[in-house]
Amino acid sequence: MTLAQRLGVALARDPVEHLIAGDGMAVRPATLDTVPAAVLIAVTDRAEPGVILTQRPQTMRKHPGQVAFPGGKIDPTDVDAIDAALREAGEEIGMPRDHIQVVGLADPYCTITGFEVIPVLSVIPPGLELIANPEEVSAIFEAPLAWLLDPANHAEQEIEFQGAHRRFFEMHWEGFRIWGATAAMIVNLSRRLQWRR
Repeated sequence: MTLAQRLGVALARDPVEHLIAGDGMAVRPATLDTVPAAVLIAVTDRAEPGVILTQRPQTMRKHPGQVAFPGGKIDPTDVDAIDAALREAGEEIGMPRDHIQVVGLADPYCTITGFEVIPVLSVIPPGLELIANPEEVSAIFEAPLAWLLDPANHAEQEIEFQGAHRRFFEMHWEGFRIWGATAAMIVNLSRRLQWRR
């Protein structure tokens, strides 16, 4: 069975725990005021698969320095979430669309900033030459899929934000802090895939 097939079978499973949508709450339907967005979860097809992640420049107005999947708002010219995720991956890190094998859509995540994000799970060949668009990406790195999906690496934290206590997940990989929406989507994917090496 190929990696894409394994991921597809796992994606179809029911999650082992409740999924999160933000603030530690169960996934809820999108409200009318959410902005549709999409991200690409690109898994490298190798014996020990990895996941491509980016770090945003410190100079960005929104979410400076945060680790993220390639992605962004779904534009009117995009056919759907998949088209948006592929376009954004090309714009942000030069990922060639014809090298991306889409597996399927993962569970949506509603951010505190009003975006409903659709993660697009995909498989890419290892060794692609990716080039960061310096206006949007300061670093590109790959973290092991098994490590990211291991619940032992999902630390739950709590902060006060806008007068309320909010819970979030974070994980640290080789100096990169993965937290907020990106970490929550990883936790959801872990609960959905129930991944084993």
